[in-house]
Amino acid sequence: MRKHIFNAGPCKLSDPCLENTAKAVVELNNSGQSILEVSHRSKDFQAVMDEAVSNLKSVLNVPDNYHVLLLGGGASTQFAMLAMSFLKKKAAYVNSGAWSKKAIAEAKIFGEVEIIASSEDKDYTYYPKGFKIPTDVDYLHITSNNTIRGTEIFEDLDSPVPLIADMSSDILSRPVDVSKYAMIYGGAQKNMGPSGVAFVIIRDDMLQKVNTERAIPSMLNYKTHIDGGSMYNTPPCVNIFAVNETLKWVKSLGGVEAMEKRAIERADLLYSEIERNSLFRPTVEEGSRSRMNIPFVWAEGKEDLQDKFMAFSQKYNIVGIKGHRSVGGFRASTYNACSIEDIQALVKCMKDFEKEV
Repeated sequence: MRKHIFNAGPCKLSDPCLENTAKAVVELNNSGQSILEVSHRSKDFQAVMDEAVSNLKSVLNVPDNYHVLLLGGGASTQFAMLAMSFLKKKAAYVNSGAWSKKAIAEAKIFGEVEIIASSEDKDYTYYPKGFKIPTDVDYLHITSNNTIRGTEIFEDLDSPVPLIADMSSDILSRPVDVSKYAMIYGGAQKNMGPSGVAFVIIRDDMLQKVNTERAIPSMLNYKTHIDGGSMYNTPPCVNIFAVNETLKWVKSLGGVEAMEKRAIERADLLYSEIERNSLFRPTVEEGSRSRMNIPFVWAEGKEDLQDKFMAFSQKYNIVGIKGHRSVGGFRASTYNACSIEDIQALVKCMKDFEKEV
């Protein structure tokens, strides 16, 4: 029986993605070869790569003056890679959670970092807003959704400097005005596919802003991967195949507009139950609450029910709701492939547990 999966990453994947990827693992397009063993230089895999890039451009309405890369690794590599490339003197960062702090730490290796806004003062329970963007920086970096703390920004900022966003955990969940960003990147495993792939959407003019005074290794140079069509080295072929299957599934349901409607429906239902239920409380301020990662903790005095509720939830085939160790309690990651039925099962579990105790 399929579980109700709320893992923060790797994410739940759609049934068509799982089924088609499983078939490709046995044989790719009647080629007599598995996707695990086919040459990445073959026409069979080149077709997969081309279609994945085309589908990502189509789903997000990426303008013509942008390149799309699908690279091995994850967003953490991009923390250093982007700073190595574009930080010449000073960069601005918004500190909205654990992953933005990691990005800031990597950037400091290469130059000065100005933290122009932070929610650390309240344990990252809100997303910083209303901050002034300086004009004397090389770029502004934001993390649009914070997987651990459950905060999200839904606005595409107007920035006087190149805007770079880590969208690992909310990509494909809503329409994005890509033209407002110099670069969007992230790990696929939060909403787009399995782990092992990073996506990069980068505007042409950023290649002219690379710090030429710094030696950049070939594998950490964006131009290397653009010129190589994301295949300078052997890419994670099966992972990219699964990303493409996810993109096809998103398109079949109506694109990111449909994904946003589904996300709002899921989030509204779960947040409503968290607010209603006498045993639980939300951790994030209204207006900053993520649709993708929904943390909640015990109401005061109920903390001793933790183990009992975790055991109780297993009867409902629920997995992945244990909260991050830095927050405690629970976290339901409600990515695109999460269905309203998954949320309904969790809500029923919460209601039934309230009645039992």
